[in-house]
Amino acid sequence: MTTVLTPASPLTAADRCDRCGAQAYLRVVLTSGGDLLFCAHHGRKFEPELKKIAVEIQDETDRLTDVPARTVGDEH
Repeated sequence: MTTVLTPASPLTAADRCDRCGAQAYLRVVLTSGGDLLFCAHHGRKFEPELKKIAVEIQDETDRLTDVPARTVGDEH
C-alpha cells in the first residue's frame, strides 16, 4: 500500500471500516473529495482498486505490530 504522510488526524478506535465495521487503520481520500475507511484486511483486499481512485492513502497498519514501550515497574 502506498502511504502518504499528511496532516490528517490520526485514526482512532471510533473510526470503523466501511466494509465490515472493524477498527479502521486506512483512510482513502477519493478524487471526488470523499473518503473511505478500511480495516487492514479490507485495505489489502481492495488495494489495487483503491490505488486507482485515491488521491491519498493514510495507512496506519503499522500500529498493529508496534510493541508498546515498557515502563518502570512492568517487570512481572
